[in-house]
Amino acid sequence: MKYSFMSFSTPDLSLADMLATAQRYGYDAVEPRLDTGHAHGVEVGATPAERAAIKKQVADAGIALSCVATSLCYADPAKKDTVLAETHERIDLAGDVGAPTIRVFGGQIPSGVSREQAIDLLVDSLAAVAEHASDRNVIICVETHDDWCDPRHVAAVLQRVNHPAVAANWDVMHPVRAKLATMDEAFQALKPWIRHLHVHDGKGENVSLVPMGTGEYDHKRVIGLLKTIQYAGYLSGEWINWEPYDVHLPRELAALKGYEAAG
Repeated sequence: MKYSFMSFSTPDLSLADMLATAQRYGYDAVEPRLDTGHAHGVEVGATPAERAAIKKQVADAGIALSCVATSLCYADPAKKDTVLAETHERIDLAGDVGAPTIRVFGGQIPSGVSREQAIDLLVDSLAAVAEHASDRNVIICVETHDDWCDPRHVAAVLQRVNHPAVAANWDVMHPVRAKLATMDEAFQALKPWIRHLHVHDGKGENVSLVPMGTGEYDHKRVIGLLKTIQYAGYLSGEWINWEPYDVHLPRELAALKGYEAAG
């Protein structure tokens, strides 16, 4: 398995310091979160020269960019044109800096829009950007999140788009938290399309983050399931507004690697 962490753990660190932190603790990659004011500098506004410098900096460090995490949402028909333009921009950013995936959301379904209409909108929108993503060697990964926590709804979209550049980001917490699927059911629904994961353990209805293995989400089972498909992507820790990074980053990675070693 390959392991990554999102810049939510290190919002005040420069990219150089993020990469050094990944090296220090044994992570394979980092995942910059866009449009949130994090200090890494991997943003749509980066110039061509800055993007080239980012790509070189990452290569020189021997630490990958696992994903570019966006906040793009597709379920609101009133925002379709704007979101498609923003998607093209973020595909180009990922391609320029060498990130293999971008994370996107289905988004909240507006009042008056049915689930079927929302699925149609996601299918149309993602199909419209799929070839551009393919041309840039980028995969667009729809997360199990917000109004798309049910993995069957995400699978319905991906099955209809039917393009290798459009896949799933399996956030392992949300389907279980929302009581829409067990871990095994979520995996089975998404199995053909899983290209990126977000991992984090927690407790309670409002999800207080807790150390891996002490919460309600079975990551040992996640890794066991991934082994059955020879998963080649990243498991990326999403730890938002939590402990200092030097506390949780080494501990959470040790837990994940322990699950992997246990078979």
